[in-house]
Amino acid sequence: MRFGCPAYFWLLLMIPALVGLFILAHQWKQAALARFAQLALMKRLTPEKLLHQQVLKWALFLCFVFFAVVALTQPRFGVKTEVVERKGVDVIVALDISRSMLAEDIAPSRLERAKFEIGRLIDLLKGDRIGIVVFAGESFVQCPLTLDYGAAKMFVSVLSTDWVQSQGTDIAGAINLSVEAFRSQKSKSRVLIVLSDGEENEGDAVIAAQKAAQLGIKIYTVGLGSESGVPIPVNKGKGNIAYKKDENGDLVMTRLNSMMLEKVATEGNGKYFHAGTSLDMPAIYGEIAKMEKNQLGTDRMNIFEEQYQLFLAIALFFLLLEFFVPEIVKSELQWKGRIE
Repeated sequence: MRFGCPAYFWLLLMIPALVGLFILAHQWKQAALARFAQLALMKRLTPEKLLHQQVLKWALFLCFVFFAVVALTQPRFGVKTEVVERKGVDVIVALDISRSMLAEDIAPSRLERAKFEIGRLIDLLKGDRIGIVVFAGESFVQCPLTLDYGAAKMFVSVLSTDWVQSQGTDIAGAINLSVEAFRSQKSKSRVLIVLSDGEENEGDAVIAAQKAAQLGIKIYTVGLGSESGVPIPVNKGKGNIAYKKDENGDLVMTRLNSMMLEKVATEGNGKYFHAGTSLDMPAIYGEIAKMEKNQLGTDRMNIFEEQYQLFLAIALFFLLLEFFVPEIVKSELQWKGRIE
């Protein structure tokens, strides 16, 4: 048996509380009657309330509470098999992991912000396949197209600038590698999302975007960083952070090349977004969701049928039974002229 909302089981803690309330209420009634008159006299003057029937009524009410709570947890048992057709868009995210992405003009850094935004995008996907390509001076496929969103997020979370030795920002190489990754799949709708600062660009990314567009691949670019320029932090260990310098000892400044990223998006029939204080990932996914869905095959799914109706019926039965159990028993006594 499985449960859709197991958190409702916490409501079962009401049962011992209700038992305690019953005991306290009974003791309070007995004490109140004792203050009014002797209990023996009260039994003769008033209808008789049998303790065992009061206990029975409370027991039936507690059974009602128990089964009502079980019904709230949405119990599921009894398996049925359904054939589900999978449809979606193939999405590859190309992430720049060059050292310039360590710049902190976007908190906590360009790279960490990019990883966070990719995670947000994955959370929005509904039946779409996701793939991850990472690049700097060279590119490689970190995660091939998959429906395993948990695995994709895990791959993204461990990325760092230490994964590539060849520095630079070869967006053209990332686009070409993504095109090859798409070709291994039979799909109509394909989207490439490039997250980069666009600096120190190697190769001709615009021409690569044009070629990808001719194959029906739509390219969106996300610019990370500021155009004013900031130094690149270099972690030296033991909490000491220095900044990257050139051969002359001058600070190396990194700047967002938004113009180049805009050109890539335009030639790729997509749009350019800037990851400033707020990047609207739902807007990017909204663009993806408008595209024609690919047929990604079928899955056989074992579905547990919800059976809350059974437990709700049992709960109502106990409530109805409690209603008809009398608490007061009439006793017929002959008048003998005095109270004995």
